[in-house]
Amino acid sequence: MRIGKLIQTQRFLRDSGGNFAILFGALCPVLALSAGLAINTSQLFMVKSNLLNALDSAVTSTARGLTTGAIAEEDARKEVEAFLYANGGTGFAESDRIKLEELKVDKAAKTVSANASVTIDLAFPLFGSDPTRTVTAESAAVYSDKRIEVVMMLDVTGSMEPKNGKDKIGDLRKAAANAVDSFLTEQNVRNSRVRVALVPYANSVNVGDLAESTVFVERNRNDRKQAPGMYSPRNVSFGQRDECATERKGAEQYTDAGPDVAMVNRDYFLDRYADESNTRPCPVASVVPLTTDAAKLKRVIKGFVAEGGTAGHIGIQWSWYMLSNKWAPVLKASERPAKMDRRKVAKYAILMTDGEFNLSYFDITHHSQAYNDRGKPATRQAAKDLCSAMKRQGIEIFTVGFHLSEPNAKKTMADCATPDTSSVKHYYETANGEELNAAFQEIAGNIERLALTK
Repeated sequence: MRIGKLIQTQRFLRDSGGNFAILFGALCPVLALSAGLAINTSQLFMVKSNLLNALDSAVTSTARGLTTGAIAEEDARKEVEAFLYANGGTGFAESDRIKLEELKVDKAAKTVSANASVTIDLAFPLFGSDPTRTVTAESAAVYSDKRIEVVMMLDVTGSMEPKNGKDKIGDLRKAAANAVDSFLTEQNVRNSRVRVALVPYANSVNVGDLAESTVFVERNRNDRKQAPGMYSPRNVSFGQRDECATERKGAEQYTDAGPDVAMVNRDYFLDRYADESNTRPCPVASVVPLTTDAAKLKRVIKGFVAEGGTAGHIGIQWSWYMLSNKWAPVLKASERPAKMDRRKVAKYAILMTDGEFNLSYFDITHHSQAYNDRGKPATRQAAKDLCSAMKRQGIEIFTVGFHLSEPNAKKTMADCATPDTSSVKHYYETANGEELNAAFQEIAGNIERLALTK
């Protein structure tokens, strides 16, 4: 039985062999056409994807240039074309066949929009059809003509000294210098939109040349109260001992009132505390008001020396002053902060520390109390009060903890930061130099995006 069925099957195959050949011959063109269509579809997809990516990058780059002032609006088309032609080619599309069809800079909406096309030769031209195809893409980006003011408050205290294989001050120098480059690179120096200020801090803040008009030197215990305004006769005979500043005292301690209202105190106890701690009264590096001079900022950063205690609230205080237009009269014209107008200017503070804020003078009656317990409550609270006042005024605050281990330190920095949103992080904890650098770079990117969208 089985042998009979096998013989019948063999006969059937012999009889139908011609039919299979006919079917196979008919299918070949269909298979070839399908393969060709698949190749063309893949080719078109790749070309469109590449064109869109190149156009997105060109438009985004141009929007950034308009925002920072690196390019003028009348040069926008030239910028988009140059970027598009340099980055739009692939193995399927030659850059000289790419065309920027339209570019529109909408000054009212603050947008850059563009559409582009590229003509390609199909890899598998179909019989009787056009062997070329034109692929198109559209893209848009937002730009801003807001001015951006950024202050970086940086910890140069003794705990930043290199030790145990960790060079924390070196890590900070690198991260801060890179941040300066991110903020200030590719700006039009005649129409710069971004300015950066530095406030290094330790036992106090070195305010440099500003000391002459802003710092009231306390001569005795009786002077330990709110300082007079800088035009007051009380200030005439008070020669500057150095350029150190501690907290402002009295009713203006948690405001940004200018020095014409009340100068900033140089506490009577500062020298005695510094002598017993065997440190300088204030850092070697001084405050740098708002500037577009990246080289100047990086020279100061390069000269950071780690020494002294952590009077972080004094650093926050001076960060606020460097962003406040009330301090314009004592600053050079190029350094003066703009008046607070959220339609025209965006102000940001980046506050960084590697430890607890634990050193203050306004709350003591003897120099030995300046640093009398770990994580001094008065210092922490002063920092948070200053941060709250800054945020109420419209200043957005980013905070960075570096090698933080103390819960109080983490809480202070988290409380000082502007609350996170779904897309923007404001409080960072970093454990090494790479993470510190990455945090500063992410903050720089977020500030740029926020300036566009707010």
